Amino acid sequence: MIDDPVLVNDWHPVASTDQLDAGAPVAARLLGEDLVLWRSGQTYCAWRDLCVHRGTRLSLGKVVAGVALECPYHGWTYGADGRCILMPAHPEQAPPAKACVDVYRTAVGHGVVWVSLGGGTLELPTFDLFDQPGHQVIMSGPYRVKASGPRVVENFLDVGHFPFVHEGTLGDRARPEIADYSAEVDSGGVVAKGVKVFQPDPYGTGRGSMVTYTYRVHRPLSASFIKHGELSFGMMLSVTPHDAVDSSAWMWMVMNYEPASSMIEFQDRIFAQDRPILESQRPELLPLDLQAELHLRSDRTAIAYRRWLREIGVRTGTA
Repeated sequence: MIDDPVLVNDWHPVASTDQLDAGAPVAARLLGEDLVLWRSGQTYCAWRDLCVHRGTRLSLGKVVAGVALECPYHGWTYGADGRCILMPAHPEQAPPAKACVDVYRTAVGHGVVWVSLGGGTLELPTFDLFDQPGHQVIMSGPYRVKASGPRVVENFLDVGHFPFVHEGTLGDRARPEIADYSAEVDSGGVVAKGVKVFQPDPYGTGRGSMVTYTYRVHRPLSASFIKHGELSFGMMLSVTPHDAVDSSAWMWMVMNYEPASSMIEFQDRIFAQDRPILESQRPELLPLDLQAELHLRSDRTAIAYRRWLREIGVRTGTA
């Protein structure tokens, strides 16, 4: 497990509930730890992906009767609490007390199973539009990318790249100016207000307009924005840090209208444009020393984000 107390004790998305509802175990990786995820009745379980007998991956096994997980090697079977309940070679023998796997905390929210490798005492990340009546929620991703989690979040916060990376949809290179806006650290993280940019197709409707954003960073790897314009639209991002430079981006789009085309396909296309940029960035780890890279007024959100990560002591994906 990666040594990062801040991220170890936070919640991270690891699998959709639909994946686990299918009935088979699912392998995942979080902060350098290999996990097996499975469902026992109504309980979603996340364990270290390791049978204590001969070190086989439990994710290669199968769920038994919907309530237990069987190792594929020798059939050792574990109950939902992680304790071995059957050793088939010696069915009459009670498994020893130490025959149990490492169990981690889970929570379910926004159609996803979240895992904390630590205390899991925080609330799950969320944002304002989730609770607004008349809004639909559409999840896209997860998008795997060979980039650090903080680099992915900073890309999400950056409107200056819209006219060049997302020309024709989120930006127009003939109108690249970013007006002054405010960005600061508060008790909840980072907030940036009055972020304005012209977008040829800001809502997936085919019509362009000037859009004003409010961005918030809720957790080191969770952020959101709300567009203030003719329609109500917002998005939350949460990044799963598999390793220091290996991540998955989960996105939830929330809106009060029917888009003209598939928003999932739209977001697939947007992230496909971001991926090569993210994977090309050097250094791969996000520099928290503000002297390491050059900054402009339009980078105020990124500057506040880097300062905040440094203040709270995030280690993974940063330099």
